[in-house]
Amino acid sequence: MPPRARLTWTRTLGQLAAILGGAVVVGLLVGYPWPVVTIAALGIVAWHYARLHDVLSRLSAGARIRPPTGDGVWNELDRLLHRSQSDVRARKRRLIDMLRAYRAAAMALPDAVVVIERNSQRVQWFNPAGTSLLGLRYPRDVGAPLGERLQSMSMSRWLAAGRNAEPLLDTPSPVDANVRLSLRLIPYSDELWLLVARDVTKLMRLEHMRRDFVANVSHELRTPLTVVHGYLDLLDPADNPEWAPMLAEMQRQSQRMTQLVEDLLTLSRLEAQEGVVDDPVSMASMLATLRREAEALSQGRHLVLCEDLTVQTGLALDLRGSTKELHSAFSNLVSNAVRYTPAGGTITIRFAPEGAGAMLSVTDTGYGIPAAHLPRITERFYRVSTSRSRESGGTGLGLAIVKHVLQLHGARLSIRSEVGQGSTFACHFAADRVIPRDDPFDAPAEAESRHVPVPKP
Repeated sequence: MPPRARLTWTRTLGQLAAILGGAVVVGLLVGYPWPVVTIAALGIVAWHYARLHDVLSRLSAGARIRPPTGDGVWNELDRLLHRSQSDVRARKRRLIDMLRAYRAAAMALPDAVVVIERNSQRVQWFNPAGTSLLGLRYPRDVGAPLGERLQSMSMSRWLAAGRNAEPLLDTPSPVDANVRLSLRLIPYSDELWLLVARDVTKLMRLEHMRRDFVANVSHELRTPLTVVHGYLDLLDPADNPEWAPMLAEMQRQSQRMTQLVEDLLTLSRLEAQEGVVDDPVSMASMLATLRREAEALSQGRHLVLCEDLTVQTGLALDLRGSTKELHSAFSNLVSNAVRYTPAGGTITIRFAPEGAGAMLSVTDTGYGIPAAHLPRITERFYRVSTSRSRESGGTGLGLAIVKHVLQLHGARLSIRSEVGQGSTFACHFAADRVIPRDDPFDAPAEAESRHVPVPKP
């Protein structure tokens, strides 16, 4: 107990003892000590109950307690309650000031910020940018379902995904179709979500300009490269043996430039493409083709394994999409595995069921990739080892092409790698991209697992 409270409590007990002592003296003088003491005690109890009733009434009414002037216990209680009320009021003022500051900051944001309920998806609050970018009106749309207010954007299915909703990177604004928005759903509590819409029109315009520039430059480079490559083929090293090394190097570099141009054109086409066909993709034939390509590129230096676990598990699955584009993505993974695996290593191509979907993975026992490079490995022209990539003939665009092909098919790429142990690149396809194989027993024999012997050194 604090010293002040202890002193006040001692003083109050002293006052009670004095009152009762006085009552005893008065009772003895009048000849009725016990009745007088009883009356005095009842008066003390009544006074304390009156003070208690007064305090409870003021607290129930929320009245402000004034600073006390006495030194009794009840005055000390009033003092403590007054201090507590002052602290609470100061804390409320600070919280209100903070809320006003946060609200002012949210109101000043150029991005649209909408607070919605988790279950009903009703709008609770939005800033002025929500009006200019999403067309929400105050107070008409407060309490209204967001999906109904943004019907032109087909938001209902996206909102239903909740925490699993992937950001919409490019979608037209319901106010102006020429304005492009990036939408992100952020669950920040058990009951409320935050919808953030950002105007990415300038960014998309710059992206289109960059894409058109790359495509145009690549087209312009194709013709002179073809001419240079043709003239190099006409030159016979036998005419001047001293020129043979130079001609061979010029041919290699011109072929590398041609491949780079082709990859740039492919990447530009994939970036401009908005959807893919939903044709059945025979995975038996795909695996057989990938195995042949791996063997041709390896030239017997690696052990190549190809496994279709969907047949072994009795499911026998195929994919749905573009055979040409999926082959381009898978072939890039296989060629990378062969290029970056030393002679004597193992390349494993595996197609397996994964929940309701499927997964195609390419595993190698090569050099491996340091963990620091994994987040950027799918960026165009990004190289883990510049010298090794150039020696292997890579353009630095293969994984970027893989990523875009998978995105068009609603799939994703996962990478696991350990330096010195090898890497696994896996393509994960959702259930809507998987279909049962018509005749699982009619798979070509070349799609079965096959071991290619490694030549002895």
